[in-house]
Amino acid sequence: MTIELIYFFYMFVSLFFLILSLLLFVHNRRKMFHVPKLNGKYSLSVLIPAYNEERTIKETIQHVFNTDYKNLLEVIVINDGSCDNTLRIAKELQKKYKNLIVLDKKNSGKANSLNYALKFVKGDFIAIIDADSYPHKDAFSKMMGFFDDEKIGVVTATCTPLNRNNLLERLQTIEYKVIAFTRKLLEYIDSIYVAPGSLSIYRKTAFLEIGGFDPANMTEDIESTWHILKNGWKVRMCLAANVTTNVPNKFRAWWIQRVRWTVGGFQVLKKYFRYMFKHGMFGLFVVPFFAFGLSIGIIGVGIFLYLFLSKIIQRISIALYKINSSIPIIESVDLNITPSVLNYFGIVLFVMFLVFTIFVLYTMKESLFKKEKLWEIVVYMTLYLIIYPFMIIKSVYNWAKGGTRWR
Repeated sequence: MTIELIYFFYMFVSLFFLILSLLLFVHNRRKMFHVPKLNGKYSLSVLIPAYNEERTIKETIQHVFNTDYKNLLEVIVINDGSCDNTLRIAKELQKKYKNLIVLDKKNSGKANSLNYALKFVKGDFIAIIDADSYPHKDAFSKMMGFFDDEKIGVVTATCTPLNRNNLLERLQTIEYKVIAFTRKLLEYIDSIYVAPGSLSIYRKTAFLEIGGFDPANMTEDIESTWHILKNGWKVRMCLAANVTTNVPNKFRAWWIQRVRWTVGGFQVLKKYFRYMFKHGMFGLFVVPFFAFGLSIGIIGVGIFLYLFLSKIIQRISIALYKINSSIPIIESVDLNITPSVLNYFGIVLFVMFLVFTIFVLYTMKESLFKKEKLWEIVVYMTLYLIIYPFMIIKSVYNWAKGGTRWR
């Protein structure tokens, strides 16, 4: 009976978040792609931390300088002890871009690199961009209007994969669009819990107030966002502002990246768990929501293993009994699949999330009505998401050992 209760709780909470997302969308559907008018003249500094990014750093810098934001004050590249040609390529571009600053330092990680660059920043606002991400021409202009509200500490953008060639890359495209959509919905309850490093803009005063990034955390972007929320600042997302990024094209690279992200999630949760049900929506929703997101994978794989092993043990016991009783091991009745309430609930929940995913992609202007797109969504909802619980377990193991390096 206990496993059934856990299973029902698992489905109830999943259904709760699905219904919450739909209600938030219905109530705010006309504002999803809203871009506030920019009234102020805000000076903007762009920080690009780079470690062994010789293949992408030039294009990233060019994309930043090709944006149409008129008050782009400076672009600072922080070379974090790269062993390739990243530093040389960045310095060569200084001949073309006068307000390009290149800093060189020993390798110490992304957070330390960004904190090191803070002493050189002159702008009132700081954009953080990964060295393999490319902001669209109007990305900064669309994002900066949010800062007319002095309570806004961070604004982030919609990030989607640039490379969409193989199946893994296309599955990540589906995932990134769903994440962007749901992240925007969380804005309406002041609960955006991460401003990704692909492109986020910080109010300098808010950033300095939290003391910069935490070098001890694997996901410095999640930690800084939580710190800013805890301090009373608000986080916004501009769904109409776009940035593309290079995503892993092989399973092993994808697995390593996601394990590192999840280890960082555990680190953040441990650091801020004491604020559970405190500090407004940060403690009432963000912390428990994030905690459930990490634990649901473990619960899910636990339920799967319990049911699977129970069925195996039951089959073995029946087979041994039949052998000892001289009864045929396989009978026609054994081939029937007995339906149960749990199975029906699981199928209904799967279908509901499948429909929700299709709806999100349609809203995000994704082309859906091609056979390959439809089957890719189904693969995303099955194989891709089934892997997640096992990745959680691997992350717990790594976390217990002490984490993983930035790169």
